[in-house]
Amino acid sequence: MDRFEIAGREFTSRLLIGTGKYPSHQIMQEAHAASGAEVVTVAVRRVNITDRSKESMLDYIDPKRYFLLPNTAACYTAEDAIRTARLGREVGLSHWVKLEVIGDEKTLFPDNEALLEATRVLVKEGFVVLPYTNDDPVMCRKLEDAGAAAVMPLGAPIGSGLGIQNPNNIRIIKEQAGVPVIVDAGVGTASDATFAMELGADAVLMNTAIALARDPVAMARAMRLGVEAGRLAFRAGRIPRKPYASASSPIEGTIAASRA
Repeated sequence: MDRFEIAGREFTSRLLIGTGKYPSHQIMQEAHAASGAEVVTVAVRRVNITDRSKESMLDYIDPKRYFLLPNTAACYTAEDAIRTARLGREVGLSHWVKLEVIGDEKTLFPDNEALLEATRVLVKEGFVVLPYTNDDPVMCRKLEDAGAAAVMPLGAPIGSGLGIQNPNNIRIIKEQAGVPVIVDAGVGTASDATFAMELGADAVLMNTAIALARDPVAMARAMRLGVEAGRLAFRAGRIPRKPYASASSPIEGTIAASRA
């Protein structure tokens, strides 16, 4: 797999993976290993930062093997997201942040106005900001202009498993972007991840599709292969779509039928 880069840091795996909803920490750990992911995102709110003597999710994420990406899940205002990002940095998690500012409880769609505001503030404070946003090319451009190190357009609502709902927008976002495009949310199975990569996405981030699968470890491996297949297909280039058939075998040199 060819490498890609975010804010000067190289990654080999183009699959980023979450930590929520797993049946147990042990299964989460096994799924992470099967996925081949290098980046693991964790909600700052879910990390026990007051009493490290108790069991913590972080005990199951080897910092020598994985790059920890804190996120601001469950934040509904720019102020809350900014405060959560600062908290994650102060307790030593990272100065990188997957920035989420949710605008609606039912759809969990981002509040893009607040997201843009929080991005500007955190970039000025030295954070490496990866904002989760709608599949809106204009908003992605504004986030990049605000200093985002990557943009993370949704494929579909978080946890929906609907797959990529607006592939043309993802394609346009990629064409316009000067930073990595990471499709985040909506993936339901490996073919969805493949499709996102075939559209040209630099990477895919997912959680629920693996964590809630009947066999999370097997699904993690399937996602790994799906992302790799999509990337290879994108680089190889698909053939043009045609309305009519095209013979697989060349017709030159064939024996013509004799005429009576």
